[in-house]
Amino acid sequence: MGISDNGQPIGVNLAAETVPQWINEVKNKTAPELIPDAEIFELQGKNIVALFVQEYPIKPVSTRGRYFKRVKNANHQMTATEVADMHLRTINSSWDTHMDSEHTIDHISLEKVQKAIDRMRVMRSSIIEDPLSFLLKYNMLKDGRPTFACYLLFKKDDCLISTIELGFFQNSITIKDSTRSKTDLLTQIDEVMNFVVKHINKEIIITGKPQNTERWQYPLEALRELILNMIVHRDYRSSADSIVKIFPDKIEFFNPGSLPDDITIEDLFSNTYRSNPRNKAIADFCKDLGLIEKYGSGIRRVVNYFAIENRPMPQFQSQASGFVATVYASESTAKSREKSREKSREKILRLININPTITQKQLEEETGLSRQGVEKNLKNLKDKHLIKRIGPDNGGHWEILEQP
Repeated sequence: MGISDNGQPIGVNLAAETVPQWINEVKNKTAPELIPDAEIFELQGKNIVALFVQEYPIKPVSTRGRYFKRVKNANHQMTATEVADMHLRTINSSWDTHMDSEHTIDHISLEKVQKAIDRMRVMRSSIIEDPLSFLLKYNMLKDGRPTFACYLLFKKDDCLISTIELGFFQNSITIKDSTRSKTDLLTQIDEVMNFVVKHINKEIIITGKPQNTERWQYPLEALRELILNMIVHRDYRSSADSIVKIFPDKIEFFNPGSLPDDITIEDLFSNTYRSNPRNKAIADFCKDLGLIEKYGSGIRRVVNYFAIENRPMPQFQSQASGFVATVYASESTAKSREKSREKSREKILRLININPTITQKQLEEETGLSRQGVEKNLKNLKDKHLIKRIGPDNGGHWEILEQP
């Protein structure tokens, strides 16, 4: 006190009780109570007072019953979730390490626990515990009840808390396939990955070697890394669901739980930040299970996978309610798909020209396409007014209207 905004000493008028009153103001309006140290000195003949407050080890500290955070040059009141998260971080804990009072050990599948033990034994043969002892070793049982991490990882039955919505879109509004996953987290990793792989394309690249090369529309390692990050680092206290949207040219992964205030999108790309997992127990267990290599490096690995294959770079966006990762199909893959469709349509036209009475079954055999593939190509040719069906399916024939 006594220094102007531009750094010039202007001094303060001090009575005998001025500084003690200031100290009491701070003490009485903070919880836990903060008691500053004070120093009075002169600068250019002016009285200056400096207050020093030691950083309190357990955070946050309230003032008048409210908690605030500094964002750029403004104070913002913290939400209840932000207060809880900050408190848990300062005691080196997280939400998922605490006891789940709504569920008991009867809600836990010991068979699923045993599967995790068997998987770990492949990497570390020294594990000898039975399922219950194993859970105790990982501090997933407290006073006989499961922790939140234990319940999410090994729950017997589906529940809303872990819901992931999955959709395959023809365009921005037309859904061609959808499903919903509500099972345990370890099972969800495979369920989500299988749904994504089902709806992305794969090229077979003929190399002249005995075995041809497969090239997926996206690097599969990167997709699995994104799915792992989504499931492990989700904010399970949020009422929002995780959402995966697959489009012909991109995939969007939305996850409840935004980035911490001290981490930016640029930090994710450069990997210059200190990782502090939202769900420490889940992240630690998945690391021991071999699913996670290193805390905080997942996004960087995703970027590297796309860079190695010269694919378009993923985009990441932090939202107030969550985090969105978007990956894009390479242009070459899209062109290859369209070229393959054109070849199929040209072959169908040639076959119809040779034999106008050819059946759909014969077209499937001659082209090697599935029934659905032949139907799509015939519909496309009819929509473009290149062919027309004369007569019924049985006994009719095709007529070529014009060559493409």
